[in-house]
Amino acid sequence: MVMRCRDIPELPGLGAIGLRGGVSGADNPVRWPYVAENRSFSPWIKGGELVFVTGISRHRSPRNLAECLYEGKDCGISGLVVLTGDAYIGQLPTMLSRLADDLAMPLFEQPYSLPMVEVTETIGRAIVSSEREAVPDSAGTLAKAVADCIGYDRLQALVSEYLPEDSGRLVVSSEILEAWLAHRGNQSAMAQALGCHRNTIRNRMNRLSAELSDTNDAAGDFRSRLLAHLLTQP
Repeated sequence: MVMRCRDIPELPGLGAIGLRGGVSGADNPVRWPYVAENRSFSPWIKGGELVFVTGISRHRSPRNLAECLYEGKDCGISGLVVLTGDAYIGQLPTMLSRLADDLAMPLFEQPYSLPMVEVTETIGRAIVSSEREAVPDSAGTLAKAVADCIGYDRLQALVSEYLPEDSGRLVVSSEILEAWLAHRGNQSAMAQALGCHRNTIRNRMNRLSAELSDTNDAAGDFRSRLLAHLLTQP
């Protein structure tokens, strides 16, 4: 199932996040969370993001918050989350909720007491999980059909025959390969999904490349490893 705006407050630990406006757009799909620190966020948006505005690094007046809604509508974000509390943005302006209704743009309010790292991690993991459920299980069905046809033992034997050095490596690299497939090689998304720094992902991918560097067709070997990973999953 696709992660949607209306699902956000239902996620574990995120019950304090409330939908304050734009209810008619609550079915907007959420592609990824994005924390906006600059006055304008459109240059860094691809569409479908749930944008968080904290007011920590830049003062956010009611007028600027309204501009965020207009800008978000123009660049196709999924919804806008405004963090409120005594320190920065004291409270959500009433006019902002009305504007969100007019624009059909989901507007959420989140207390500052809810740590952003926990919020983005929870949403990121939920999106990854929902994407796995939403993608038709054609690869898994094909792998099962192949295994049923030739037998799982024979399948493992073929992997060992054509990738003799990769039997152990497949186990070690299973997590990074799964993340690569789920996020189409996007290292930032992979890092968030696996709960590590982007540099860690880069280093792990570099190690994978180094293992294939002594072949004449590293790209082909990488594709073979991906295929073997898909076919040998339980």
